[in-house]
Amino acid sequence: MIGTILSNKWFKFATVGTLYLLWVIWLGSFLWLLGLAVIFDIYITQKVHWAFWKKKNPPNGQQTKVVEWVDAIIFAVIAASLIRMFFIEAYTIPTSSMEKSMLVGDYLFVSKTAYGPKTPNTPLSFPFVHNKMPVVKNTKSYLKWIKNPYKRLKGFTTIKNDDVVVFHFPEGDTVITNYSTQSYYAIVRAVGREKIWNDKRQFGEVIAHPVDKRENYIKRCVAIHGDVIKMERGQLIVNGKPQQKIEGIQQDYIVRTNGTSINPKALDRLNIANDDRHGNSSQYNFPLTESNAEKLNDFSNVTMVNKIIQEPGRWEPAIFPSDERFQWNVDNFGPITIPAKDVTIQLNVDNLPLYKRVIDVYENNDLVVNDKQISINGEIVTSYTFKMDYYWMMGDNRHNSADSRYWGFVPEDHIVGKAKFIWLSMDKDKSFPAKIRFKRMFTSIK
Repeated sequence: MIGTILSNKWFKFATVGTLYLLWVIWLGSFLWLLGLAVIFDIYITQKVHWAFWKKKNPPNGQQTKVVEWVDAIIFAVIAASLIRMFFIEAYTIPTSSMEKSMLVGDYLFVSKTAYGPKTPNTPLSFPFVHNKMPVVKNTKSYLKWIKNPYKRLKGFTTIKNDDVVVFHFPEGDTVITNYSTQSYYAIVRAVGREKIWNDKRQFGEVIAHPVDKRENYIKRCVAIHGDVIKMERGQLIVNGKPQQKIEGIQQDYIVRTNGTSINPKALDRLNIANDDRHGNSSQYNFPLTESNAEKLNDFSNVTMVNKIIQEPGRWEPAIFPSDERFQWNVDNFGPITIPAKDVTIQLNVDNLPLYKRVIDVYENNDLVVNDKQISINGEIVTSYTFKMDYYWMMGDNRHNSADSRYWGFVPEDHIVGKAKFIWLSMDKDKSFPAKIRFKRMFTSIK
C-alpha cells in the first residue's frame, strides 16, 4: 500500500511541487512559479522530454549505465550547488588571524541560513569553485552576462556582537593577479598606482571582482551598525564598555629568559605554532592569550613576559582611514560610529575619510570633493543617509590580523554566513596521524 502511494505520479508531483513552492516563497521572486508548470509536465503530462540526455523510450525500459551515471552526476551537482548556495558551505582556516579561537587547518561549516543566504550577483559560474578556475591560472570561474542586485533571503537571526562571521573581503573589488591575497589599495599606498599598472611582469593584471566573487575572510564581528567603538592601548571598548572577555584572544608578547632556551615541547603544550616562534634562547616574540602568558611567566627560566602595546598618537598610515588627520595605530583608534541603514550623519571634509569608501564604492554614488565642498551625484551636500548596515570585524589574534583596523567597515551585502562548527582539524606542523586534532572535531564555534 505504502509503495503504491510513493510511486503514484500525483503523490510525487504534490511532494516536489510543495517543496518547490516553499522555496519560491522563501526566494520572494514569484516569477519562479513558472517552474511549477515544468514540474507538472515532468510528473503528470510528460509532453516535453526535459531529460535530454536520456532516451525517451529506451529498449526494455532501461537506460544504459553511462546515461544512469550522467543522470546521477547532474542531480548531485545541482543538489550540492543549491545546498552550497542557500544553506551551508565548507570553509578552511588559512591563516593565524583568528588564533587561538580557531587554528590554521580547522575545517568548518558556515551556515548561510543563520543570517539569510544572498542570491548570487553572478549566477553564471563554474560549480564548486569561488572566483578562479582550477588548474588554469588567473582564469575567472564566472561570467558577468547576468548581474543581479543585492538581495538577502530571510534568516533565522541577525548578526550579533562577537559572532564569528565569514564575509567577502571589502577591498577585494580590485585585485592584482600576482598578489591576489593582498589588498590592492594597500599596495597602491606603498608603491603607487602607476608602478602597478605599468609593471605587468612584477604585478600582473589588475582585475575587478563582483561582490560575491571576492575572497572570503573570517573574523569576529566586534561591533554592529549603530555601535560606537574605540581601542585604547589594546583594549577594545564598545559603547563605552570593554569588550566581553573572549578566551581565545591573543596579542604579541616579549618573553625573556635567563639565557636558556624554552623547551619546544612546552611550547607545543601551549599550542604555539612553529611559525609563531620568533627569537633566540634569551628573548622571544610570541602571540599569546592571557592564560598562556601567565603559564609562561611561571616557567623557571623565564624572567619577563611583557605585552607589546603601541602608545596613542603614533600614527600608522596603514590603519583605517589612512589619513593623517586620524593619528591612529593598531592598538589605539576611534571613537568610530558604525554606519546604520537609514541613519543620517552630518558630512564634512573632516569626517569624510571615515565614510568616503562607503558612499563612493559600497553604495555606488558619484562622490566629488572640491576644496571644502562635497558633492554626491552632482548635488552639494552637508549630510548623508546610509543605504545599508555595516559591521566592524577583527581577528582574535590582534597583532597578526588584517581586519577592519586596516580597511574599515564591512557592508551587509558582503556577509556570507555564520561559522557554526569544526568538523575536522589538521595540524600542519605534525605528521599523520598525530596531525589530526581529534579534540577539536565536531566542536561548536564560540
